[in-house]
Amino acid sequence: MPDITNRLKERRGESGVTQEELAEAVGVSRQTIIAVEKGNYVPSLLLAMNIARYFKARVEDIFTLKK
Repeated sequence: MPDITNRLKERRGESGVTQEELAEAVGVSRQTIIAVEKGNYVPSLLLAMNIARYFKARVEDIFTLKK
């Protein structure tokens, strides 16, 4: 499985969105958002796309492969 980094916490902070609000909007638990932000969980493609859509961003703007 490739290593993935993300800017999710940063995006949430810029938007003033709580973990709970984001979780509810994309249909997952707050614990899932916490795990994604900490890098302990690689989201499915569908979840990554839903998160990107929520922030009106591209998936690549939030999630990137480690080099």
